[in-house]
Amino acid sequence: MAVKKDNSTDAGVSESIGFVLIFSMVIAGIGLVTLYGYPMLLQQQTSANERIMEKNMIVLQNDIKSLAYKTVPYKESALKIEGGTLAVYNTLSTNPTATFKIYDNSVDYVTSYHPGDLRYESIDAQTDISLQNGAVMKYQQSGSVMLAEPRWFHDTTTNTWVINLIAINSSGMQSRTGISTVKMALADNPEYIYTDTIDTEIHIEYTPDLSEDFSTAWDNYFQIGLKMGPPTAIIGSTRTYTLPIDSSPPSPPPRLVIKKYEVMIESL
Repeated sequence: MAVKKDNSTDAGVSESIGFVLIFSMVIAGIGLVTLYGYPMLLQQQTSANERIMEKNMIVLQNDIKSLAYKTVPYKESALKIEGGTLAVYNTLSTNPTATFKIYDNSVDYVTSYHPGDLRYESIDAQTDISLQNGAVMKYQQSGSVMLAEPRWFHDTTTNTWVINLIAINSSGMQSRTGISTVKMALADNPEYIYTDTIDTEIHIEYTPDLSEDFSTAWDNYFQIGLKMGPPTAIIGSTRTYTLPIDSSPPSPPPRLVIKKYEVMIESL
């Protein structure tokens, strides 16, 4: 007599195996997304934060230009700061920023000038974006680059070199993250450090803050932007450049104008 086979147990085993396989695939998918997708998402967010802060720094640079060159008494801008901190390092900081010196063969026009800066310090990417002496620069471990140049120029018609120094100051250390309203004002009237004809070479000496070394950015600007050529002297981290002065006729006698502005950051 034939015995009928019971397939109910086999059906249960098949459903269990299917559930385990599907569950394993879901867990593996979540693991792959966590392992590869999430870090990529964070990297994209960090890059987006950097691009936003680059634009924010350009906005702040335009505000400073309005204060210095258009005699606007007060400016404020609302910014969104994510992934890092915006801080003020003033000219009197115990850890001063870069140092500039301007002199000829016998006279020191500017000695140990610390411009201070507004600096965005990224937490994740170890990238800093600085508004220093009228220029916007970006610093990474691999070097630095100038995103927006300061207002230094040579007027070929009058054969005049114009150097604008912009000091960033504040009543104390300030920093902010999240939503910030940067309020700034021009501290005093521009100071004419020097304005006259020159008959000798003019040297510009730059010493970087070694913790935030923007020497590559300034080096490219001096050599390419102002056509000064390579440094005429390098001592340690200090580099010296020489202005290309044209005193040959029919050019007018060369002139030099150095103006200093002081911008007070009232609050962040």
